Amino acid sequence: MSNFTIENVPDSYIKGTNNHDLYIYDLKMVDNAIKTKVNLNMHMFSFLQKGKKQVHFADRKVQVDNSQSILIKKGNCLWSELLDTDEVYYCKLLFFSEDKLKNFIKKHINKKVSTKNIAPYFVIENDDYLSSYLNSLNNITTSSSKFMIDLLSLKLEELLLYLLNKYGELFENYICSLVLKEESVFQSTIEKNIYSSLTIEEIAFLCNMSLSTFKRNFIKEHDISPGKWFRNKRLDKAKELLEKGNLKVSDVYLDLGYNNLSNFSSAFKTKFGISPSQIK
Repeated sequence: MSNFTIENVPDSYIKGTNNHDLYIYDLKMVDNAIKTKVNLNMHMFSFLQKGKKQVHFADRKVQVDNSQSILIKKGNCLWSELLDTDEVYYCKLLFFSEDKLKNFIKKHINKKVSTKNIAPYFVIENDDYLSSYLNSLNNITTSSSKFMIDLLSLKLEELLLYLLNKYGELFENYICSLVLKEESVFQSTIEKNIYSSLTIEEIAFLCNMSLSTFKRNFIKEHDISPGKWFRNKRLDKAKELLEKGNLKVSDVYLDLGYNNLSNFSSAFKTKFGISPSQIK
């Protein structure tokens, strides 16, 4: 399908353990990881300690720094993990199964909540309580002993209760949305990424489709290949931006999916008969 591999998370991080409901993992990196193609098999808290994390979902993207943490819904996404000035990236990850979440909701949420138009992530502002909470997780090992498994289950419940108290209905609606079956995101993903820098392969992945399936569905819907369709839309947008006179050619091409100025200029001239630098 593409030149980059799919990373199955948390499977690629955690091996040799029998507990499939809860995992803790310390992720440390000394190199940037740009747009890693991730199949996230469990819901995940990412408690960022050093660096920045950017995540592309089907219809939106989000970036957090070390003043924030993020809860991410299981599914396909693209994420970039970026080093800070200390040249290190570090976050503590907490993975939990849908069964664990369903048990929590059944126990603590006794009313019907609104789950329409909920984002696939929830950004958490770090505070003293969360700092203390993370310190307490340092004492929990990845042992498969019943004691550690039960302890970690209690720590997950503690965290979810704290966030319910902190964010109220917003967080309540979010965690309830995690256990609902998601509708097709094909068309909304296309519309949200017309002018993004994502490749066709990356957009197909975010639609939970192989590249061939995505192309077949796209042609059926639009009567044109996705490559030509996105190229025309992005070049039209580039022309519109340049005609306004506020941006240089070098300010435009990267944001519209071109890796270098030469390829952009060539495609622009082929479509419009003039180079982008001739736009006035």
